[in-house]
Amino acid sequence: MYAIFETGGKQYNVEVGGVVRVEKLDVAPGDSVTFDNVLYVSGETPRVGAPFIAGASVVASVVAQGKEKKVIVYKYKSKKGFHKKKGHRQPFTTMRIEAINA
Repeated sequence: MYAIFETGGKQYNVEVGGVVRVEKLDVAPGDSVTFDNVLYVSGETPRVGAPFIAGASVVASVVAQGKEKKVIVYKYKSKKGFHKKKGHRQPFTTMRIEAINA
């Protein structure tokens, strides 16, 4: 059984026991989070939301907080002597899926 839920403007396909990285949430490691924006739940009778399934939720526990590898943004204009270098590290939250409630 798997589910598709939405958080941080992105959709994630998850199974119970799986680990997923989502956009950063303000939750301490070890805490539990419930996602109510469930779009799809598989099973004997698959359920599709319009846009969300009423009463369905995905329960996950926070494993860790972290940052992605650095991405370098480099701007350059030829013959003008213009150079600009900037870096960015996107924060994320790693979660373990505990239950899918349909």
